[in-house]
Amino acid sequence: MIDVGALYEVAARAGLLALARVDGRAVPVDFRAPDVVLLDGLVLSHQYTMTYPAAWLPELGAGSGVDIGGQSYRVREITAVGDGSEQRATLTRV
Repeated sequence: MIDVGALYEVAARAGLLALARVDGRAVPVDFRAPDVVLLDGLVLSHQYTMTYPAAWLPELGAGSGVDIGGQSYRVREITAVGDGSEQRATLTRV
């Protein structure tokens, strides 16, 4: 089984992730903004989302504040991805 946290650490070292500040901590996340091309051009994302290892932000929930790249966001909902070791937060720009 793949350790999702280790995968995110490698991606962060390669510069593929953004830093999200939550409660004074900086955590690398996969951040997506509206109209970002996904799946090699097959899909456009129309919402702000961040995906991260569930163990890294267990306290994150609807209504939580997140800062990414100097912009503030509020978590709308959290959805488990796959086996639940990874989560996706849908965000609203504040």
